[in-house]
Amino acid sequence: MKVFRTLQSSPLARLLTHPWVLWIVLALPAVYWLYAWWRESMFYGQVLHLTGDFAVQLLIVTMAVTPLRLLFPKAAWVRGLLRRRRHLGVAAFGYSLLHTVVYIQRHPELAFILEDASEFAMWTGWLAFFLMLALALTSNDAAVRLLGRGWKRLHRVVYLAAALVFVHWIFSAFDPTVGYIHLGVLVALEALRLALPFFARRGSATRS
Repeated sequence: MKVFRTLQSSPLARLLTHPWVLWIVLALPAVYWLYAWWRESMFYGQVLHLTGDFAVQLLIVTMAVTPLRLLFPKAAWVRGLLRRRRHLGVAAFGYSLLHTVVYIQRHPELAFILEDASEFAMWTGWLAFFLMLALALTSNDAAVRLLGRGWKRLHRVVYLAAALVFVHWIFSAFDPTVGYIHLGVLVALEALRLALPFFARRGSATRS
């Protein structure tokens, strides 16, 4: 344990957990995909799907922090995720923004975008995007201080945003199987988040 604590406090560990290093790591997939698209080794559909999928995966990781903290309350890696949860949430929005930019670059006509947005699969995606924008803009210490207790209430909107994201994914995909798999993972994690405190209270009541 002493060796583990020493490694955690080492200069290399502090560097690897620095926010700027995390941002660089999170940005690497976007850099590679955009470069591949520019070189035409990836086509529009691939980049659109990859950016959308990664945005959802980052959103799931962000929402998984609370269930993981309940499962592994003393784990150092969970505490690390908790400290970086806001970074991950902003990165999830960043990839959803990139997903949107790729779509608009392919369809730059406003009339087409508005007509397309009238479809159920699309307006749910746009609504999820704007909800995530609000969350990303308030994912900073200044917003936490300004909003006070209202900050947590506002950020519960993430559950609505996640639901809309999956509606958009499942109804717009040619094959929604992967979307259903990701949805199942998120539902399982949220079920754990609700169930673990219940069983903990029940166990405490039984012992007393």
